[in-house]
Amino acid sequence: MIKKVQLPLQTMNLIVGFMIWVLISSLLPFIKEDIAIPESQLALVTAVPVILGSILRIPLGFYANQFGARTLFLLSFILLLFPVYYISIANTLVDLLIGGLFLGVGGAVFSVGVTSLPKYYPKERHGFINGIYGAGNLGTAVSTFAAPILATKFGWTVTVQFYLVILAIFIVLNFFLGDKKEPKVKTPFLEQIRGVYKNEKLWLLSLFYFITFGSFVAFTVYLPNFLVSSFELDKVDAGIRTAGFIVVATLMRPIGGWLADRFHSLILLMITFGIYTISAIILSFAPSLVWYTVGCLTIAFCAGIGNGVIFKLVPLYFQKQAGIVNGIVSAMGGLGGFFPPIILSVLFNVTGHYAIGFMALSQVALASLILVIWMYFQQKVGLAKEVIEHTVEGIMVTDTKGKIISVNPAFKRITGYEEEEVIGKMPNILKSGIQSKEFYANLWKSLKNDQFWQGEIWNRRRNGETYRQWLTISSIKNDSGEVVQYAAMFSDTSKSEGNRKNLTN
Repeated sequence: MIKKVQLPLQTMNLIVGFMIWVLISSLLPFIKEDIAIPESQLALVTAVPVILGSILRIPLGFYANQFGARTLFLLSFILLLFPVYYISIANTLVDLLIGGLFLGVGGAVFSVGVTSLPKYYPKERHGFINGIYGAGNLGTAVSTFAAPILATKFGWTVTVQFYLVILAIFIVLNFFLGDKKEPKVKTPFLEQIRGVYKNEKLWLLSLFYFITFGSFVAFTVYLPNFLVSSFELDKVDAGIRTAGFIVVATLMRPIGGWLADRFHSLILLMITFGIYTISAIILSFAPSLVWYTVGCLTIAFCAGIGNGVIFKLVPLYFQKQAGIVNGIVSAMGGLGGFFPPIILSVLFNVTGHYAIGFMALSQVALASLILVIWMYFQQKVGLAKEVIEHTVEGIMVTDTKGKIISVNPAFKRITGYEEEEVIGKMPNILKSGIQSKEFYANLWKSLKNDQFWQGEIWNRRRNGETYRQWLTISSIKNDSGEVVQYAAMFSDTSKSEGNRKNLTN
């Protein structure tokens, strides 16, 4: 029973954590009426919670494996009681910055669930499960929609104190419903770091999440104040529109995970970053509210799909270090939400518009598209290499003049020759002398006419022993149809014949 509850419980935990994470940005139009905040500092106030929310994701992802999700969520929600109360009595900019920094704990809990929940489900469902959990992003929509309405009726300080009650409820729920017997992984922190930091996939996934989740966070904290100041919308209207952005991105996240379980994840990311590039270009032209809405909602769609796909790839590429990698990748996503609002604010102060910032987003998305394409083809090459390296048949590749340019491990096992002993040599070093010159002449004639030869042949091992092998030689052509290499695949049939004799006897 407890195990079945973990997905809904941890998803609700994430909703609460994200509700608190964006508490200040949701209420900023109300807060700045009571607390003097210079225009140049507005972006900093909304971005500060993202700092700790990003950095803490790394240790929380690691400790989620060490102690389990129940302990981490309990401690996180208890710690959040203090900054939430502190903000409710804040009366200076410094108070907001200090309290906001520690609200970051609410955003950091994301890496707890993505590390814990895959333990309860088979691999083929990890994309969908992490997508459902990631839908806890909805917490940002709850705050951006509900907090302004409550603040209009009760004031922003009372609204903030409502969150203390919510935290208390979830502390109790996690205490009684959290899984005390969750499987633990006790690999030391530094050992996990050493096992992943040189892996290029870690940093590529971090970049991709920096864009997809980073843009989600950035738009979430930047839109309420931007819509009020740039389009003169009512504060509640701006909150509702921002909530719409969040809902779209959130609903797309489990769909992205579901799609990644069924289709090639890298192809999905290609489509995502292609659309990202176009949408950001639209926003860079400072369009009307209608076109701005179209651009933002399209980015929300892509952000949600991308977020779901990326956390399908993390446990796929990093099975043993999923905790620490979840932490690093999600931390980079959080930092992706920290920098854009500040950069946009600086650019606006210098240029008077946001065009350069959105154009920069389009170019980073385009660069990511190119990197995903590179990963896709590298993966195809890597798969072919894995097949060659692990096949039981010997494989030898020569150029058109017959010089050996590549062999696989099975070649050494069958022939006894090391790779360095045969590279650059001709295949005749394997000749047994049993076949006649006419045999080899017919072989090459068939290969040139039919681009293929198959048959039985006697060869000699490095130790001088002759053996019989079944050999297939194929021509490899380039896009122009020209033969550029020959590939030979062979197996030792003399051993198979010996095994058959033993079975007969």
